[in-house]
Parts: sequence; structure tokens; C-alpha cells
Amino acid sequence: MIFASLRSRWAGFLGAFVAIALGVALTAAMGVGLAASTGGVEREPRRFAGSPVVVAGRDALSVPVRRGPRTEHVEERLAHPHPVDRELLADLRRLGPVRVSGGPDAVGVRAPVGAVRAAVAASRTGARVLTGADRARVDPGAERDGRALVAVNAFLGTAGGVAVFVSAFVTASTCAFVVALRRRELGLLRAAGASRGQLRRWLLGEALVVGALAAATGCGLGAWGAPHLARALVDAEVAPPWFTVAEGLRWTWWPYQLAFWTGLLVALAGAWSAARRAARVSPVEALREASLDTGVMPPGRRAAGAALLAGALGLLLWTLWSDPSDLLKRKTYTTQPMILATAVAALAPLLVRHVVALFRWPSPARPGRARRAAVLARIVRANCGAGVRRTAAVAAPVLVTVALAGCLFGSAGTVGAAKAAQARQRTAADLVVTGAGLRPVGPVAGATLAASAATAVFVPEDDGSAVVRAEARAVADPAAFAAVSRLPVVAGDVRDLDDRSIVVDEEWQRHRVGERVSVWLGDGRRARLRIVAVLARGTGDNGAYVTAANAVGAPVDRLDVRLGAGADRAAVARALRASGGAVRPVDDWLAATYPRMREQTRLGLLMLLALCLTYAAISLVSTLLMTAPVRAPELRSLRLAGATAGQLRLVAAGEAVLSVAVGAVLGLAVTAIGLGGLAVALARLSVPGHVVVPWSAMGLCAGVCGVVAVVAGAWRVPRAHRASGG
Repeated sequence: MIFASLRSRWAGFLGAFVAIALGVALTAAMGVGLAASTGGVEREPRRFAGSPVVVAGRDALSVPVRRGPRTEHVEERLAHPHPVDRELLADLRRLGPVRVSGGPDAVGVRAPVGAVRAAVAASRTGARVLTGADRARVDPGAERDGRALVAVNAFLGTAGGVAVFVSAFVTASTCAFVVALRRRELGLLRAAGASRGQLRRWLLGEALVVGALAAATGCGLGAWGAPHLARALVDAEVAPPWFTVAEGLRWTWWPYQLAFWTGLLVALAGAWSAARRAARVSPVEALREASLDTGVMPPGRRAAGAALLAGALGLLLWTLWSDPSDLLKRKTYTTQPMILATAVAALAPLLVRHVVALFRWPSPARPGRARRAAVLARIVRANCGAGVRRTAAVAAPVLVTVALAGCLFGSAGTVGAAKAAQARQRTAADLVVTGAGLRPVGPVAGATLAASAATAVFVPEDDGSAVVRAEARAVADPAAFAAVSRLPVVAGDVRDLDDRSIVVDEEWQRHRVGERVSVWLGDGRRARLRIVAVLARGTGDNGAYVTAANAVGAPVDRLDVRLGAGADRAAVARALRASGGAVRPVDDWLAATYPRMREQTRLGLLMLLALCLTYAAISLVSTLLMTAPVRAPELRSLRLAGATAGQLRLVAAGEAVLSVAVGAVLGLAVTAIGLGGLAVALARLSVPGHVVVPWSAMGLCAGVCGVVAVVAGAWRVPRAHRASGG
């Protein structure tokens, strides 16, 4: 019975099958990529490829932290690794040939590993012995590649989450609409003696077969697509050039197991609610409601939608009150619109008629084409308002796509613009010199120079249960730095900074002026520093400030220059070039350092947008193909009333466009809530900037969905009309 039903209603299950298969394929491919980025790929060492053993100077900080009743050691990479100790280097030379390449932080040794380990342990310098693939840790760019792998993890995790969410959404929507279209059939089965349990098992059995086949297909597609995804990430410069993934399908590997069972669970979960609702309908109710969209919102769905909406809005308000900076994080502005969109989609049948009522077509007084067009528009509006289930089913994927596009692109653009505006606000420099290891520059006539270097401090927090790495700047002259900057100081004075003090921001657990904090410096030294100034939290980029004496080994990488009255900008720039760095006006430096949206972020969001549009197209085509045969009596009635075949197509196309417009309006509402909350968060953080509304991205989504809906809706009209006997 299950297989016979699937054969006769393949169009109804096609959308769910494709959605699950695509979701499983993406989940499998993302899982394979995550496995590779978290240690599955071993890059061949380059710097010491010919040395079997590498000894690296102390480059990690081991800090004891409390884990419940136990104490564990957590390692953090130092901002400024130590060179290999001279005495240790002499001992290593006695063991075998030693190769020095690329700096004093590491050396290659041709000697037995055991002897090298013994010499390093006896030195008590904290140096490390690296063998095999671990030798690549001291290669040039190893830290940069590590950051790139973190970006790959973040992107794949986000994309995988969006794929599972949209797949589950499309599957649940398709299953619910399939059951709604089969109410007459289900009512007849109940009248023939089928029990509620039999109906539930039948519908869940269909979902199980479709889900298993789709999940198996998706695993195969994921194995094929994983290498292509890795190459795309490398080409987009998201992943390092050497990044690769394992090829071939291995059923026992966790990415494929996770993808398969997730797809099967999504199929069963999507069908569960629809199966329960179908089993609760009595035969008389099913037959009476088969041709009329009444009772489209059962109490359970109302309660679930209201709970989701209240939860999403409550979470937004709580975050704004407790920690507004959390709304600026990608994890938050990615998950929040999902919850809001799901809530609005659940309540869509209640909202459809109200949104449809917003679209009115003026009726001309004189007869003619305009009058006929107005009549067709009224028919379209009436059909969409009466066919609430159909309109809501078409609007739902559009709602999700527009909402995700608006919230993701809008939030990323708004946060980027806020960071750029904040950076512009906190500098008073006219010129900025940047470069690795800038050479000292003497006093320059008519200009104030402030040299600084990138460093970090490690702060124990939560009473010793965690260690947080805080990025910092090391300044050589605090008074000069105060003259070329406009830091958002809320307490204290930056000019009081000295070798025994620190400047922190409000994100620190301890941030009162005069309070002392225990930290580890960037080179691993322990220090107890007094807080002399506290900065506003802002977007999280204000960081900490120490003196150059507390960042030994940190090369100067930036000179902030403020011109005095009447200073010759060209002459100052010529003098600054002696540092060996790039001299740029501050606006050019800000544009390069704080773009509104980084290229990697934009490419990642475009890939997510393509994913959402693909799912939306699948859902739209599936829904409209399912509704075409059911609308045969309606088309026959219009035909008998004098409508031509062309007018029938116009009505179908108009209904598709209006349904897409309903989804776009609801998506705009979700976007307005998400971006509105972000604007309030920026205001609470006293961050300058404005909300970036991605009209082009949302318009693209609505336009693509409209074209797909029109083509799919109008294509089946002649067939449905012929099937109706017109």
C-alpha cells in the first residue's frame, strides 16, 4: 500500500525527496570538510622538510584551570614565541647536525628523537620537540593557515546548520500540505474502517521510505561533492591552498552516518505532526472540509507558533538588556532569524488573509483591457485569500529565504559598517604607516608619531576556571599615543599608562580603575598590572593596551601620525618612508583594514543564499505541481464562466506572484525585527553607524522565487484544464 501510494503520488513527494537528498548531501560534504579541517589533513612540512626532528622554542603557555573538583592544564599559543635557548642549541649540536632556517624560534636536528627529547627536558626551557607532520607547525604562515581553518570550521558549521534547518522546514511544509490535499482520501479510509493508528503508520511509512532513499542518495552526492566543495573554498581563499578532503564514500565514517540519520530523522519529524493531524480528523469533517480551507490552524499549531514567536522576541529583548554585544556575533544573527521565520511560518495561515488584503487593484470606470485586468486581479486576490493553505505553502519558503537573506547580509553589513565607524571615531591620526617590523623613525618636524605593536594578554576569569586570550596593542609612548587617538574612555586616563599598568575595556571581568589584575603577557611572563583606564565595550574591537616593556619581542607594525598645524604632508610622508612601511592616509587605511564586509564573508553568504534559493525553488515547484490537479474543478468553473486559456494562465501566474509577495512581506517583517534589534544593540553600546538593509539580496530572492513560481504554476494549467474536461 505504501509503495503503491508513492508511485501514484510521486509529484507530491518529489519536493521532500529532493530537499532531504540535498540536505543530506550538504551535511555529508560539510562533515567531511569539518573532519579535514579539525585534523584529518596533514600538511607536509616545508621549512624543515629535510630534518627528522625539529626543536621549537617555548611557544605555548600552560595554565592550570579548575574543571569541577579537578585541575587541568590548558595550553594557549604565545603571541611572541621564545627563541631556542643558546645552551640547548649547543647541546643539540653535540647530538648531530643542526639546521637554522627562517629565524631563531626553531631549529632542525638530525639526531635520534630520544636523545633530543632528553636534552630538551634537561634544559627546562619549555622548548618542544616536533616530529612527523607536527614539524609543519613552525612553517611560515602556519598561524595564518590555522586562522583560515577556524574560518573554514565556522563557515561549514553555519552552512550545515542552515542546510539542516531549511531541509527540515521544506520537508515539514511539504508533508503538511500533502496531508491537507489528501483529506478526502483519508476521510474515505476512515469511513472504510481504517483506525487512526493505521493512518499514522501509513503516512510515517511513506516518510520512512522517502527519507531512507533520499538520505542514501544524498550520501552518494555528498561523497561526490566534498572534493568540489574543498576546491571551491580554496579558490575563494577561505581555506589555505593545501586544504583537501578525503575522497570516496565510507559508510562507517561519522560524516556519512551523521548525514544519513539526520536526513531520516528530518523526514520522520516532518511527517509526524502531519500524520497526527490527519489521524485526528473524523470522516465527516474530512469530507465536509475537503473543498474549503477552514480550520487551517489547529490549536497545537497555534500554540507552537505563538510559543516560538514569544520565545524569539523574549530572547531578543533579554539579550538587548543583558548583553547587547552578543547580537553582533555571527552565531546569534544566524540562528535568531531561523527561530523568527519558523514562528511566522507556523502562524502564516492566520496572517495570509491580512497580508493579501494589503494588495489592492484599482477598478477603472471604463470597460477595456484595464477593466478586464482588474477583474482578473480581484479573482487572483479572492483565490489567494480563500486558498489559505495553498497560499501559505507557497509563501513559506519565500518567507524563509527573504528573511535569511535580509538578516544575514544586513547583520554582516551593519556590524562591518559599525566597526569601521568605531575605528574612525577612535583615531585622530592623519597618516598611518603599516608593515612587519618597521624600522625606528626619529622625530619628524610638524608631526606626532605613536608606534605600537600587536600583542596579547591572557586573563584568568570565572575564578580560575577559564583563561581568555585578549588581543592588545603595545605602545612605546602613552602620551604620544593619547595625542593621536580618541579612545572611548569611560573611566581613568590613557596617559597614566606605564610599565606596571594596563588599559582594559568593559568586557573584562574586572574593569574598575585602580583594581589590579593578574595576567600572562604575550611572551608568557606573569604580571600583576593596575587598571588605569577603562574603554567602552563597543563592537568588541577596542581591546587592551600595555607598554612596549610588557611586550618584549613584539615588532612594531604600525605608526599613527598626527600632523600639526601648517605641517607639510608630503614632507612628513617622505620622512616616514624611512621606516620601510606603507604610508597611507587614515581613510585609505581604514577602508582596507575595516571593510564593510570582507570578501570571504561575502562569498560565504552568497553560497548560503544560493543554498536557500535552491531549497525555495524545490519547495515552490513541488507545491505548485501538487496543487495543479486539485484545482481542476476551479479551472473548469472559470472556463465555464467565459475565461480563455490565456486568462487561466494569467490567473495562475497572478496567484503565484501574489503568494510570493505575501512571503516576501512576511520575510521583510522578520528582517525588520532582526535588524531593528541590532540597531538597538548598537545604540546601547554607543557605537556609531547605521543599519545596512540588503535590498538587492532580498529583491533577488523575491524575484527568483517569483519567476520559479510563475513558471511552475502556469505550466500545469493547460494539463489541469484538460484533465478537468474543459
